[in-house]
Formats: sequence, structure tokens, C-alpha cells
Amino acid sequence: MNLGKILASRARWKDKAKRRGSRIRGLHKAATAHHTRRAPGAVTGEEVCRLRAEIARLRAERHPGATALAPTGSARARRTLCVSMVIHGIVSFRAVPRLLAVFAPWLHTAVARPHFTSVIHWTLRVGVALFQQVALTSGSWIAIIDCSIDVGTRKALVVLRIPLEALQTKGGAVGLDDCECIGVEVSHTWNGLLVSTALGTIFGRAGYPVAIIKDGGLDLNKGIELLRGQTPEHPIPVIDDIGHYTANALKATFATDARFVRFLTIVSTGASRIRQTRLAWLLPPKIRSKARFHSITAVAAWAHHLLDFLGGPGRAKAGTDRHLARASFAGLATLRPFLTGFCQVAALCEALQHVLKTQGLNQATYGLATKTLEQLPDTSLVKTRLLAWCEKHIHLHRALGIGDLRLLVSSDIIESLFGKFKTIIQRNPLAELNRLSYIIPLLCGLHAPADIDRALQACPQATMLQHIERTIPHTLRQQRRQTLATCGPDTVPKSGNSSAPGTG
Repeated sequence: MNLGKILASRARWKDKAKRRGSRIRGLHKAATAHHTRRAPGAVTGEEVCRLRAEIARLRAERHPGATALAPTGSARARRTLCVSMVIHGIVSFRAVPRLLAVFAPWLHTAVARPHFTSVIHWTLRVGVALFQQVALTSGSWIAIIDCSIDVGTRKALVVLRIPLEALQTKGGAVGLDDCECIGVEVSHTWNGLLVSTALGTIFGRAGYPVAIIKDGGLDLNKGIELLRGQTPEHPIPVIDDIGHYTANALKATFATDARFVRFLTIVSTGASRIRQTRLAWLLPPKIRSKARFHSITAVAAWAHHLLDFLGGPGRAKAGTDRHLARASFAGLATLRPFLTGFCQVAALCEALQHVLKTQGLNQATYGLATKTLEQLPDTSLVKTRLLAWCEKHIHLHRALGIGDLRLLVSSDIIESLFGKFKTIIQRNPLAELNRLSYIIPLLCGLHAPADIDRALQACPQATMLQHIERTIPHTLRQQRRQTLATCGPDTVPKSGNSSAPGTG
């Protein structure tokens, strides 16, 4: 194994142990303060009991007992190894037996090479077991919900659970290791009623969050509205994802601006001119047709550097890179005043998102955000919208009564999950959301070999197959196989009159 990977893994575990120790000390202080506030001899309250249970759980994680892993080379160890290769190495199921053959000379014991379908079944058993283990939690948490893009003919509704203090504990942006997938529902379409029903089922099993983070999808908006109407005892506040909100503000400002449209045309034309030339290093970032303003800040940064490269007035020497670039991106210099303002707005939006995504929202970051937005002119629509977002969510932060705790305001983590899942299913020539959707919970959280082994023991093959049969509709491949199997030569009518003389 690469020494760099070993050192990085050791550093991660060391940081995790430090955070766990810090959290234990914080819980000890909270419990001591709670006892101090109580009169001597008073009965211990529920809060102290909860803190003691939390301390005991963290101590158990800090000093785990001997794991019940099977001996190396056994069937149980082989299953655990194969599942770990899929979820940690993000390799295809067909690649697992091949990799075992490649590393066989370096293994101390001979490991039998399973068929790739066995690897699929083992992985699905772990995923189903994780869903069956979802239960109520004592701490406060935030839900992140989103619908995936259409894969085949279906979309998936995914719900993640992240502790409220995740940003405070980690000291930076949260990752997939910090969250838990508590729900995946697959459907051909999603609307408000279907979203409300699915969320009611998921929250009924996992408990209700203190807040929900989502993008601006109409189906999600309607679903949450219906859910809150059906459960008035759980008035769940909604956090608008800062990334989507900023992109919508930029779209409202620049999408219909003739100068911006001309800028995109010049960039696209120039990119096609230099793509296979010596100026290919100057190619701009990809300009997406859908969700364009989510990545427009990268295009703005590229435009800023390009303007510096093209230079000011004066003629460039013929044959130089600058001369060729000016010819390829002809007309861009006339947009310099507009691009200067556009690049400034995009850079400030990028700085604002960086602060809120990595540090969360509290009174301190609210001050940084408003100070950043003050650099925009008062007539800027982007400034007006983002200031309104900051005011709305700082009031929400105060209403939650969480003190100076940082509030998560970004759903980037669920986009990262979709991207990671896509790298697995896109290898299928007929890609669609099928039973492999149960890999999604495996891509969240930390799953040690002992956890994988326990999940395999808790979910037999028959249980996994029955669960998938109930929850996942028939795939396109299954429908094609079933339909074509019933089609014989007699199902197609013959042309002409078969009884006429001379026909055969």
C-alpha cells in the first residue's frame, strides 16, 4: 500500500480521536454544570442521563473491544474484503475478482475469487441491513433532502441525517463520512404528495429533524408544505441551500443581459477555434446548458485571467500566442467594462459561499457575509437577494435557540453523494436506478470491517431479496426479458393469404 495513503489514513483517525475526546470533555463539562445548577440531593434529570449515555457511547467508540472478525482467508473475511473494496475503492463489481487475483501474490493466505454477482449480493445485503438499523437518535440533527437526476426512467429521493453540531465538531465543511443515509425512495416521478408521503414514512422511523436543507425544487417545496400541514406538532423550518440561492440570484441578474449572452457566444466560438491548437491550454471551463450559474464563477475567474493575458490597447506581435488568442476571442475586449463588474460580483459570491459552506451560519459568519456583500453596489439585485437570505436565516438560527452553534446551510454533500453513486452505476450499459440504489447508504458514514461483517450476519440473502422485491420496481432489463420471452413466431401475423394456391 502507498505510504502516503497510510499516513493520510493515520492522520484521519488521529483527528477523529481528538474530536471525540474534545466532545467527551464538553459533555463532562455540561453534565457538571447541570449538577451544579441543581439543589443538593435532587433527582438526576433526563438531560444528565442522556449526557451520561452519550459519554458511555463515545468511550466505547474510543476504546472498542475485540472485534469478532473471522480469521483471514475465511468466507466471512472474504465477503467483508470484497464489500470494502467496492465502497472504499469505488471499483466496479466485476473488478473485485480481478483485483483479488492481482494482489494474490502479496496476500499471506489464498483468497478464493468470488463471482461478481456474489459481490453484488453481499454489498446489497449490507445496504439493506443499514436501512433496517435506522432508528431514533438522542441528539438533534438536520435533514438534507434532494431528488437525483433522471437515471433511465426513474429518480431517487434521498434523505441524509447530519448532527446539528457537525460543523462545530469537525471545524470545517462536512463530508460523507459525517452523515447517515436514512432514506432512499425510487419512483418514476416525484410530486408534492409523493414527497410528503415518503418523508412521513422516513421521519416516522428515524425521528423528526430540527430543520431541513433543500434546493428550490417545486416538488420538494410542496412536499414539505404538505408534511407540515399533516404534522402540526412538528413545524420543521426549512433552510434554503446557499449554493442554489446564489445561482438563482446570478441568473436573475445576468441571464437576460445582452452583454452576458454575447460573452457566452464569444467564449463558445473561441473555444472551438483553439481546441486542437497550441492554445488548447487556454480552453475555458465547460459552460453547462443546465444549471449553468452553479459553475459560472469558474467561468468568471477564467475570463478575468484571459483579459489580463489579452492585454490592453496596442497591436500584438504576429504569430504569438497573444495575437492568436485575440483573433480567436474577437470582440471580447469590447466587453471589458461589463466583464470587470461581472467578475467582481462572481468573486464576491464565491467568497460568500466559501465562508458559509465551510463555517456554517452563526452571528460571526453572518457579520462576515454582510460585510462581503457591502462591497456590491446598492442597486445590485444579487446584493438585495443575498442580504434577504442572510436576514431570513439568521432569524431562523436565533429561533432554534442553539446559541453560537454553527448552522449548516449547504446541501453540497448530497450532490457529492449523487456523483459518487453515478460513478458506480454508469458502467451499466442500460443505466437506471435499480436495486443498486441500496449502495447509497454504504457511501455515507464510516464502515469498519467489523461493521460490515455484523451487517452481513444480520441480513441473510433471502431477507435482502424479499426487501428489494417489495421496494424496487422491475427494471427495464427485466421488463425486456419478460416481454421477449413471451413472444414466439406465432405472435406476428403472416402477410397475405396463406391458404391461396402457390403460396408456401
